[in-house]
Amino acid sequence: MLLIYNESTDPYFNMAAEEFLVQNLSEEVFMLWRNDNTIVIGRNQNTLSEIHYDYVKANGIQVVRRMSGGGAVFHDMGNINFTFVVNSGDDFSNYQRFCQPVIGFLKTLGVEASLSGRNDLLIGDKKISGNAQYMYKNRVMHHGTLLFSASENRLAEALKVSEDKIKSKGIKSVKSRVTNISTHMEKAMLPEQFIEQFAAYMTKSIPDCRYYDVMQHEAEIKKLRDEKYATWEWNFGYSPKYEFVRKKRFPMGTVEVHLDIAGTSQIRSVKIFGDFFSKKPIEGLEEKLVGVPHEAEAIKEALRAEDISAYMQGITLDDFITLLF
Repeated sequence: MLLIYNESTDPYFNMAAEEFLVQNLSEEVFMLWRNDNTIVIGRNQNTLSEIHYDYVKANGIQVVRRMSGGGAVFHDMGNINFTFVVNSGDDFSNYQRFCQPVIGFLKTLGVEASLSGRNDLLIGDKKISGNAQYMYKNRVMHHGTLLFSASENRLAEALKVSEDKIKSKGIKSVKSRVTNISTHMEKAMLPEQFIEQFAAYMTKSIPDCRYYDVMQHEAEIKKLRDEKYATWEWNFGYSPKYEFVRKKRFPMGTVEVHLDIAGTSQIRSVKIFGDFFSKKPIEGLEEKLVGVPHEAEAIKEALRAEDISAYMQGITLDDFITLLF
């Protein structure tokens, strides 16, 4: 088995690295890695329904979709991720096999963890790890999070979203009580030390386990990063269809927008209601939004030449964009 310590903290590169390893290598792999300031969305989720968009934008949080299913998670430098890639299709959904080495390693640090349900690791009744899987041909990729010293407040804020804002057709995340591993350890250490000791444990536990430098494939991984994982189309546009409803009170009156969004994240239909005044029929503005991606820059470009206040007196284009996100 190849043991990789991927020191990149770029989430787009790291997601691309996982896909490259599972699809282009023949050997089995164990990788340790971290993302900085990132929300990772499950393959079948609606991105906008999982994130607190205003908070994410204001705090420069990156958003990336992964290959596997499951719920959304927040990563910072106190969150450590592990990935297994094995040549055994029979191990798909065998979470015990991949979580057992983690449980064994934590025990060496004086931490008693257990697998709960299908895919969570707990200390007591609090979650420290969520796990998910993806299968390519006969290769199974299993990856999981490890909350070591993550910011629990930022995790809660980044993933908080109004329940009535979006009626998603995708898979919703399940909120859990969480705790950090570091608070349960007998001896304090830095995340980097935890990673080093975890890697050393794996080299002793797995026959023929040897270190491997993933950066020898840097060019191929960067290409996949730029063409897929860093794109709006993958991270937002891939979302299942959904209904978006937003209502906001402005000084000139209330505006309520209803959008029906296709699986390509394009706006299929629009209805705008409110007690605002207008010079032009609001249907004219609604028509200009049909077929446009539900993405701030795309909508701004589509309406750049329009006088929004002619449709809704006192409302600017920036006001309207804010309403839609």
